[in-house]
Amino acid sequence: MGDGSAIPKLGSMKALIGIFVGAGASYGIYKLIKEGSFRRNKKSVSSEGPGVKSCQPSEANIQRGSLLARVSGLDVICPRAEAASGDVIHESPGNLEPQHLKMLLSCLQTNNNASDRCQILLTLGNAVAFSVNQDLIREFEGIGVIAYFLSDPTPEVKVQTLNALNNLCMNITNQEQIKMLLLYVGLLSQVYVPQVLELIEMSPVNSDLQLGALRLLTNLSVTDKHQHMLKDSVTLLLSLLVVSSEALQVQALKVLVNLSSNPDMMDDIVQAQAPASVVLLFDARTSPAVLLRLLTFAGNLKAWRPSIQVADELRRRQDCLFRVMLDEPSQLHSRLVQLLSHPDGEIQAQVARILT
Repeated sequence: MGDGSAIPKLGSMKALIGIFVGAGASYGIYKLIKEGSFRRNKKSVSSEGPGVKSCQPSEANIQRGSLLARVSGLDVICPRAEAASGDVIHESPGNLEPQHLKMLLSCLQTNNNASDRCQILLTLGNAVAFSVNQDLIREFEGIGVIAYFLSDPTPEVKVQTLNALNNLCMNITNQEQIKMLLLYVGLLSQVYVPQVLELIEMSPVNSDLQLGALRLLTNLSVTDKHQHMLKDSVTLLLSLLVVSSEALQVQALKVLVNLSSNPDMMDDIVQAQAPASVVLLFDARTSPAVLLRLLTFAGNLKAWRPSIQVADELRRRQDCLFRVMLDEPSQLHSRLVQLLSHPDGEIQAQVARILT
């Protein structure tokens, strides 16, 4: 991995998981569906490993006005680095070289100013949109460094952290490392994912925090390796569908479609509590981007065939998704029939496939 000046080793990874601070009030609909909220872990965590040493080259080797000169201007001791950070942010992230990424990770660890941390995370998030930088950040053990700032008390820092992790998750190897890193301290399923879900629950509806967290869950749910960790998220995701904006509806549905594509997840999905009003979204007035994904989700549900015994047991569960969308008294069938006359041909085709 990295050299002696790079990031703390796995032995100090306990320092990388913090406790989320709610960024706003919970919205009522989810509280009505699920009693209680996710259990908060109130144990405080402090860094156990050494920081990163400065990697600044000598001034004699730096050409004035070059990108290296600008990145080297990020003082890893001084808490203010506005001018240098601003220069880096306005440069093309694809031009950052390995030593620049090391410096940014070092500065992120040692900087106490929230505005600077936000700028550095933004720069790193843009940089890891490039596949070569995704690999370099992993090799420099920077995934854990970035993940640590999910516990930052400043909402803007959390947003940029989620965006950076979201881009890092575009790399399958990085997805696995994020999982293994957190499994190493035994916290992935018990703390990390529940904290991301709690962040969605406790943040203001339609906030950047919610959107960033949902994007991270979307990437984690692309393969079936990590989907089991999201089985408790279905009620929350269904609740978001009836209270949020189109952007959040689309993102929540991406996670639901990913989960429902896995037959092994279906038992957990159909048992989840769901707002009865979710069927009202099957309407011609619903945005096509939302409706298409909603129909894909419904199609995945309809493809599931429970035994008579399982169906009878689910009918005894009040407000579960099975009763809301799949049971005979559900309004879903009649609403799907009405959508056969939708002006969008793709929507018509989706509906026809579900009904046949």
